[in-house]
Parts: sequence; C-alpha cells; structure tokens
Amino acid sequence: MSEQMLPYGRQSIDESDIEAVVGALGSDWLTTGPEVDKFEAAIALRAGAPHAISVTSGTAALHVAYAAAGIGAGDEVVTTPLTFVATAAAAALLGAKVVFADVDPATGILDPQAAEAAVTERTAAITAVDYAGVPADDAAFRDVTTRRGLLYIEDAAHSIGSLLHGRPVGSLADLTTYSFFPTKNLTTAEGGAVVTSDESLATRARAFKNHGLVRDRSAQRYPDEGPWHQEVHSFGLNYRLPDVLAALGRNQLERLDDFVARRSEVKDLYDAAFIGIDGVDVPVLPAGAAPAWHLYPLRVPAERRRQVFESLREQGIGVQVNYIPAYWHPVFEDLGYTRGQCPNAEDYYRREISLPMFPGLTDGDVERVIAATRTALTTAR
Repeated sequence: MSEQMLPYGRQSIDESDIEAVVGALGSDWLTTGPEVDKFEAAIALRAGAPHAISVTSGTAALHVAYAAAGIGAGDEVVTTPLTFVATAAAAALLGAKVVFADVDPATGILDPQAAEAAVTERTAAITAVDYAGVPADDAAFRDVTTRRGLLYIEDAAHSIGSLLHGRPVGSLADLTTYSFFPTKNLTTAEGGAVVTSDESLATRARAFKNHGLVRDRSAQRYPDEGPWHQEVHSFGLNYRLPDVLAALGRNQLERLDDFVARRSEVKDLYDAAFIGIDGVDVPVLPAGAAPAWHLYPLRVPAERRRQVFESLREQGIGVQVNYIPAYWHPVFEDLGYTRGQCPNAEDYYRREISLPMFPGLTDGDVERVIAATRTALTTAR
C-alpha cells in the first residue's frame, strides 16, 4: 500500500473540543458534576424528549433501558439480528429471551410485520435498530406495540441527528438509546444516553445507572437515619458518565449539524458513483427520513464480497462489514439459535460492505474510495 490506510470511521476532534475537556479537567468536578447535567439537558433538547440519562456506553444505554422497562426472566424481547450483538445481549443479560425477527431487505431495518409475527404472550418489548442512521418506521412500530400492549425501544446508536417526518430520533419511541463511541455521529470517547418522555421510565433508568441509590428522603424506607443516609431498593450498576467526557459530548453536540451535513454530502457522492452498477445496491432512503448517515452500507454480489473487501483493504481503504447476524455468534448458537431463521438479514450481511463515512473525509478521500471500489468490483470475479 502506497497510501495511508483510510479508516471506515473516525472521530472529528477540533480545538474547541480540547478546550472543553481541559476546562472540565480544571474544574472541581471530574464526575457527577455540572457538566453531566448540562450535557443531559442538551441531549434532551436535541432528542425532543424531556428526559436524558447519560451513561458510559451505548451498550450501557441498552442495559439501562431494558432494566428501566422491567425486562427480566420470563420476558421476551423481539429485535433484529442485523445489529451489533449488544442490542440482544443487554436483554439476555437481564434474563430475557431474545426473539429475532427478519429485516426489510431494502433497508436492513427490522420489518414491523415480521416483528409482530414474532410476538407472543411473553413479549415485553420490540427493539428496532436505526441501521446506518436511517430511522425505523415509528408509526408502524407504534401501531404494533400499542395494539399489543408492548414497549417500543429504539436502538439509535447510529442515528442521533436523524429526523423522521421532521421529528428527531429520540422523540419517537418509549425509550431511545444512543451511542457516543468515536465512530458514531458525535463522541464522548466512550459513552451513551437513554432518552424518554416517560417520567417513571426515566426515574428507573437514573436509579439503575447509579447503583439503584435512593437519596430522596420522601422515597426512603428509613429516612430518619441521618443526613448522610442513602438506600438501595433495587440493584443497579455504576454507569455514570464523567464530567470530562460530558464536556466533550456537549461541545460535539454543538457541531452535530455540520457533521450530519457532511455525512449527507459524502453519501450523495457515493450514490452518484455507484448507482447503476450491475449487482451493486446503494443505501435506500425511505420517504420522510432525513438520516444522519452513520454508515454507507454498499451491497455487492455475495459470492464476490470477500474478494471486494480484501481488495479494498489492500488498496488502503479500511472497509468494515456491519453486521454478522447476532444469532450467528457462538454465545447464541450455544443457546439453541440456528442459522437460516432470518434470510433477509443473512442475505444483507453476505452482501454488505461499509465504505468510509465520517465528517473528516475530503472530496479527495471520497474520490479515492470510489476509484478503489470500482477497481475492486472489476477485479473480483
């Protein structure tokens, strides 16, 4: 390789981000301080929801959301296999049975009809994933979950900044989870958040992410113990996001619109280059969706995908595949899940390659990716 490897995703950090972090480091609070409150307020405003609970990762956000929803042993959660394993694992860790339903073959997003067909009397929630940044069909999922008396959870790890029919992701589901990993649409290095419009869900989420501690005297069982007193009424974990990282996230949030705009420009450049190539499919944009494109999932002929992938890596293009169907992982295989149960998701996986997608890509970088992809498609036979 004559050129430096171009990654498929990368954080976008500037001097204002560094100044925000340094300011937090010089304050009296490294954690559980005012920057966390400010960040949560900013996230809630962006999400169009009154409650935002910051946590240490997108996986923690899922765990907190499921715990707030009361998911546990005997419950079932219907979700998509075309996602990072955490979407399912966080429910399984609480003792729930994960039921995988197939995806829309065009978008790779959980199919509402397939999800409803998977519902049983034990189902507690349906969790859709905003694949690549495209919002799931909230009207369809709301219809299913309302009729069936279920919670609608939106794994929006890919989609902070996305809109559906003018409404922000975060205002559409009962519980929405974000990820702020470095490759995501904004970063806190590691981090995530849960947003909701339901005060009781928010209260349970805040408790679970902070050991389950109860400090409100009016809610304590033994409030007269002393001014130092705190109680644990149900078990939780320490998923607190530090002020230092919250400061970074709040500054990143101020830059999110620019990030989203550049991602859209890159997506359009890729589309113009690849639309019409035989056997190649570009990402589908559903009506009413305005995605913050987290991924650019190009689909190529399945029998040539590995050759195309290896050719691109050899040319210095750091492509990725998103995702191995969750039930293909040995941990689910050992629980009795078998391949073949969601053919649309498996076909999508077998054809998918994620091209570089991040705001720092220059037009020259994009041209390099396009040229390399054309070469890979031509030589992979």
